[in-house]
Amino acid sequence: MADGLGVAVRFALYLDLALLCGVPLFLLYSFRREWEEGEPGLGFGAWPAAAAGAGVLLAALSLALLAQSMSGAESLTALRFPILAMVVGGTHAGLAGAIRIGALLLALWCALRMRHRRVAGLWAVAGCAFVALASLAWGGHGAMDEGVQGYVHLWADIVHLLAAAGWVGALAVFAKMSWPSAGAPRRQVRLLSRGLAGFASLGTVIVAALTLTGAANYAFIVGPNFNGLLSSPYGLLLLGKLGLFAMMLGLAAANRFRLAPRLEAAIAADRPGAALVLLRRSVALEAGAATAILLLVAWLGTLGPPTGS
Repeated sequence: MADGLGVAVRFALYLDLALLCGVPLFLLYSFRREWEEGEPGLGFGAWPAAAAGAGVLLAALSLALLAQSMSGAESLTALRFPILAMVVGGTHAGLAGAIRIGALLLALWCALRMRHRRVAGLWAVAGCAFVALASLAWGGHGAMDEGVQGYVHLWADIVHLLAAAGWVGALAVFAKMSWPSAGAPRRQVRLLSRGLAGFASLGTVIVAALTLTGAANYAFIVGPNFNGLLSSPYGLLLLGKLGLFAMMLGLAAANRFRLAPRLEAAIAADRPGAALVLLRRSVALEAGAATAILLLVAWLGTLGPPTGS
């Protein structure tokens, strides 16, 4: 069984990086002008710095746990610099971890200096977060192959991570905006409705990217067979992930074709209350499913795939 602390740290790091990359990208995609003008209905003012700072701590702890596992040290306090240097200099996972920490430190610096150049600062944070997010693929299953197949697998994994971050980031923004602030509730609800409408086409691209790269990653890791899906921990967790993904697709379809139009009509009638509550519940369920998927992904990364027969 996977080490509980290791899985917990991986999960927290995945969630932090998905939000740190996805939220800025979605804000730039849907609300660039409002972000530049400091629209109070968006929120997220101090959030990039907090997320980057948390990411630095989680990435450092993840690297320390990796070094402990590879060196056989009894505890984290028993680690010494030569051990960390050996892991960073001698393994893909260690070097990826060091790059991740550096990218997150740079993201933190950009976030702290974002006050007067908000759009440029948000782009910088998103770019650094993307580097940190992509490093997860280099230190995981995406680096298991060599040659041309290795490059294809690695980039399929990176695109998968980026698409997932885009979806998670959009959900975080929608969840935040579905609870109107006291200052400008009507303005915030209108922005939410506009964001939902604008996400329709982007959401289709995200789902297509997740489906195609997910199928490619399965073929690279497991191969063109389904042996062991029902008899191995890896297979059962993967099936759970696919079930949650199907649930997210259903909720996203309901948001797009039923709840978002209903909210738009309710805003026109100046009675958005009931429609907003329904949308809020749906977004919460979708975000919960996405969080559970990240937990399963963190667990899957510690397990070996089933072997074909």
